[in-house]
Amino acid sequence: MAGKQFASLANARPASSRCLLAVGALLLLSAVYFLLLSPSPPRPVPGPLSNPSAATTSFVASLDRFLDSPHRAAASSAAPDDLDAAIRREEEARLYGDPGVAWPAAPAPLRVYVHEMPRKFTYDLLRLFRDSYRQTDNLTSNGSPVHRLIEQHSIDYWLWADLIAPETQRLLKSVIRVQRQEEADIFYVPFFTTISYFLLEKQECKALYREALKWVTDQPAWKRSEGRDHIIPVHHPWSFKSVRRFVKKAIWLLPDMDSTGNWYKPGQVYLEKDVILPYVPNVDLCDYRCVSETQSKRSTLLFFRGRLKRNAGGKIRSSLVTELKNVEDIVIEEGTAGVEGKVAAQNGMRKSLFCLNPAGDTPSSARLFDAIVSGCIPVIVSDELELPFEGILDYRKIALFVSSSDAVQPGWLVKYLRGIDTKIVKEMQSYLVKYSRHFIYSSPAQPLGPEDLTWRMIAGKLVNIKLHIQRSHRVVRESRSLCTCECRVGNITRLL
Repeated sequence: MAGKQFASLANARPASSRCLLAVGALLLLSAVYFLLLSPSPPRPVPGPLSNPSAATTSFVASLDRFLDSPHRAAASSAAPDDLDAAIRREEEARLYGDPGVAWPAAPAPLRVYVHEMPRKFTYDLLRLFRDSYRQTDNLTSNGSPVHRLIEQHSIDYWLWADLIAPETQRLLKSVIRVQRQEEADIFYVPFFTTISYFLLEKQECKALYREALKWVTDQPAWKRSEGRDHIIPVHHPWSFKSVRRFVKKAIWLLPDMDSTGNWYKPGQVYLEKDVILPYVPNVDLCDYRCVSETQSKRSTLLFFRGRLKRNAGGKIRSSLVTELKNVEDIVIEEGTAGVEGKVAAQNGMRKSLFCLNPAGDTPSSARLFDAIVSGCIPVIVSDELELPFEGILDYRKIALFVSSSDAVQPGWLVKYLRGIDTKIVKEMQSYLVKYSRHFIYSSPAQPLGPEDLTWRMIAGKLVNIKLHIQRSHRVVRESRSLCTCECRVGNITRLL
């Protein structure tokens, strides 16, 4: 009997085990169900005071705790002997280092909305330029080819063409085009002000300027900010001149900032608001190989080719010609920017160590950027000059700055140039090769090219732009004037 009993129990084990597992699973599910239904203790609300006992809101109590706590001095180092040089080395390492790390640093790409203006302000003007480009007899009053002047100031084309290109064809990471206005940081106005100035009849041009002004200022985005977050290219000193006073709060893209009032009225332009862009060079790029090959051929000490008589600040050219015209190893030539002028200027610059860059009708001229891309060290004699991207680039690495008063002293400039050490000359030439990429416009726009640096400069102004927009919305009109930075210190160039 006992044997049969044990045998029957052994046969029943698999079935009883399955029953026990099923019962256990039911008990476990029931326990979980009742736990979920039971009230749980309140959870602390996350926030700055989620643990009140660890935070002190009393100034006196906090001060007692602070003063009673041990403090060790930070392991900071003393300033290097040449702090400015050390800072520039760090900035250059970031600028030319990891391409994924933008400098100046930006948390995200600048978001730009491009206004869809009627074609008469954009494509029609570009076609007018292209279809009349071969008319070389079209000259300005001083003999300069009109189409070459338009090319020099064609920054509006290069920026716009890159912005509206398909995203798959673009290389820049510092800026993106957005299709919704509410997503935009900045608004771009794609009106070709230089082409219209030079290629339309005077009254036709003024009428087009008025139409463009009305179109832009009627836009809700303009009305919201009064134009403060709008970019308008006015790179030629005469472009858009008849209506500028109505758009003076916008961001202007300029070749320089003439402080005499001949081209830009006081209060219309200033560095805190606007951006200086380089001219498009008139000569071909002399790259590293070119500079190396022309090194031994640079037998001319100082070279200049251009108009010898100019107005305003450019009157110094006559004084410099008188001072330098008969000096050995110095070439001073009259010339314009036509096809023959381009060849002569390019050959002369590639044979010279230094290139003279005096002021013209305005403080700047395209000659400066011709010299840079030719590997010829610029000698800048323009006391009121403002330079492109100077928040990013250190022009002391590639150019010599001479005050007008020193430059016209008998024998001073020649003695100064002859006394510069050969080692310094070679170092500056190597920097010219490195910096040239910042002044070559291209399609597609290249990282660290002028288009890229333009957007980086504008991104650096963004917080201040938004400050003035927000402030304008709540300040009672006429109660007090808005800041315009007109109390800025004037630019005075001096020899360092």
